[in-house]
Amino acid sequence: MRPFSLQNSFKEFCQKNKYEISIKQLEIVKDLEIFLLQNKRVINFFSKKKLCFYLQGNIGVGKTMIVNFVYDQLNIKKTRFHFNKFMINFHNFRHEKKKDNSIIKYVKKLKKKYDLIYLDEFQVTNIVDAMILGKLFEIIFLENIKIIITTNTRLFDLYKDGLQRDLFIPFIKIIEKNSIQKELFLEDDYRMQTIDKNQKVFYPLNEKTLFCLNQNFRVLTKNFKKEEKLIHTKGRIFKVSNYYSGIARFSFRELCDKNLGAEDYLNLSEICKHIFIEDIPNFDENNSNQQLRFITLIDILYEKKIRLTISTASELKKLKSSKKHFNVFKRTTSRLYEMTLSKNY
Repeated sequence: MRPFSLQNSFKEFCQKNKYEISIKQLEIVKDLEIFLLQNKRVINFFSKKKLCFYLQGNIGVGKTMIVNFVYDQLNIKKTRFHFNKFMINFHNFRHEKKKDNSIIKYVKKLKKKYDLIYLDEFQVTNIVDAMILGKLFEIIFLENIKIIITTNTRLFDLYKDGLQRDLFIPFIKIIEKNSIQKELFLEDDYRMQTIDKNQKVFYPLNEKTLFCLNQNFRVLTKNFKKEEKLIHTKGRIFKVSNYYSGIARFSFRELCDKNLGAEDYLNLSEICKHIFIEDIPNFDENNSNQQLRFITLIDILYEKKIRLTISTASELKKLKSSKKHFNVFKRTTSRLYEMTLSKNY
């Protein structure tokens, strides 16, 4: 019987799902296995066990897919957070406790539940998080909690040009001291065997379709530099973080949960030629306000002939609507068909 290895299991997983595998991806799986097995191996007296695995790479290279696969194989006390959710939980805890030692108490609470925490989509964008992360992670490592981080940003570029960034440097040094840092990149000619560069609708919302959407986005943007755009509309500022020479990417919530209107979407259409929108949900009475914003958004993008690539909860003809917007949403789905299938877009 062949001995168990994460690499072999990952190969089987990719073959089952018809993913093409790159050597770089297999190397990352092996690196993760070594990181996770540190406790079971004899560590050199002069070496120190690393408690953090910091995986950086561009969108679409398979970071999340790889770490999710490895995470699912682990039979330990573990948890997975989107980084923003992790920080929201922490700030809520501090607000409830209102004590000077709330950071220690929060980490002690984590330690009781978990030996490993996986933080996906790690990014630092505001000064509140930037100022607290150093102390938070210092205590996390003192408590011997393992951390796996996936991010699009190199460690030394985190919070780059941020306000009072010099106060953030201690966090970078703590991660550098305690982490194994790896970068996942794929060769220019890498493609998934099953991906169609012209595919514009991905459903349902799961790991496989996210991976395909990421690949599609990476292929279209690989020759462009990432920028950040600010859209000003009557005193409102809407930040476009994922922008590559006219190609922009958003989550549904970024575009439709916020208090944005037709004028904001019009201004967005002026700087974009192709927009990716991921995680479009089914609609009901609970998210009818967001649905109305989405209807407005699609109307404007349709009129401006903006190319669209989307991921949805179901295929377009089965996408559910709230009763309130049922009739007008028929027009939206019809336009989505045209925008994602017609050669005119």
